[in-house]
Amino acid sequence: MTQTILLTSFDIWMSHHQTNSSDELLEKVSQVCGIPHDLHFLRKLPVDFEEAPKQAIAKINELQPDLVICCGMAECRQKLTVEKQARCGKEAIDTGLNLPLIIQDLKLTEISEDAGQFVCEALYYAVLKHLYPHRKKMGTLFVHVPILTPTNSQPILDDFLCLLHRLTQSNPH
Repeated sequence: MTQTILLTSFDIWMSHHQTNSSDELLEKVSQVCGIPHDLHFLRKLPVDFEEAPKQAIAKINELQPDLVICCGMAECRQKLTVEKQARCGKEAIDTGLNLPLIIQDLKLTEISEDAGQFVCEALYYAVLKHLYPHRKKMGTLFVHVPILTPTNSQPILDDFLCLLHRLTQSNPH
């Protein structure tokens, strides 16, 4: 069954950045043929605590996707990291997805419980909170992407595509 999937990425935010690896990854995903789903991309979100969630939630309301995957760059990580939860102050919202099952046997993907306390986490928290009443029918996940290099780019893409496939299988909750 074809599912509607929204994938988001961020723009650069530091002067030394040429690109944002989350956006590089989504560019690569957009070029893959044969993905049996209706992919929608909201790329280069501003690195802004208010504007990024506002734009993402507006797109979610417009599309009503089955799955939302937000992506951000994690400069000091070496693997894709799927975020278990997002925090705002003392409150935390869990993704509700069965992450150990989703990442099983993926060599370049691990689970994180710290979405970074920056715009990535603010976006994830806002999206999880917005979609909380719908979480049984609409999956939400944040994926941190390491710096992409000629060596890791294809294996990272392969893991991400596997994640995407597993997330669209029946009931990954």
